[in-house]
Amino acid sequence: MVDWVDASECPPTFGVPHDLVVGLIAGGDGAIRKAVEFAEDDPNGAWKDLQAHSIGTADMVVGIAASGTTPYVVRGLERCRAEGIGTGCITCHPSGPIVQACAFPVAVDTGPEFVTGSTRLKAGTAQKLVLNMLSTCVMIKLGRVADNRMVDMQLSNQKLVERGTRMVAEGSGLDAASAKALLLEHGSVRKALEAAAQQQRSNR
Repeated sequence: MVDWVDASECPPTFGVPHDLVVGLIAGGDGAIRKAVEFAEDDPNGAWKDLQAHSIGTADMVVGIAASGTTPYVVRGLERCRAEGIGTGCITCHPSGPIVQACAFPVAVDTGPEFVTGSTRLKAGTAQKLVLNMLSTCVMIKLGRVADNRMVDMQLSNQKLVERGTRMVAEGSGLDAASAKALLLEHGSVRKALEAAAQQQRSNR
């Protein structure tokens, strides 16, 4: 029940396994492009979807529902909590059922929407900001960020190679060409910085 887009960005940004942060949506992945009617009204849907990922007490489930009433999310959190699984939520309804359904609620009261009921506007934006903060803080706590650098990001395109080169150069004092060579040799900013530090110690 974590936002699919945020979850999909964690592996390339922080170099974590694809199954560490899993995004689920009522109706399955196809609902990202085309809404699956009534899927969010299935009170048993979330638990069924979570079981497909071998959910357990070592996991944390964060439910996202602007209204705070979506059966798929609320009932899924209630079931997780009953099974001893950690639960949290991000909602824009401070008194909604979702708040009581989880152990760690985050409620952002954004008020009425400009277009009544269209929670993809203010509410959706606010939830995305909270989720970005949550996932980033978790990755920092897991050691996936050094200073403010994404040292474990995947070098999946030229833009990221250039960004990694700048990070290695800034962190090591090497010129751009040397930094890039070291980055490509070791495959990550973290390993390149460690190699540069080792070289510098050896040269003293």
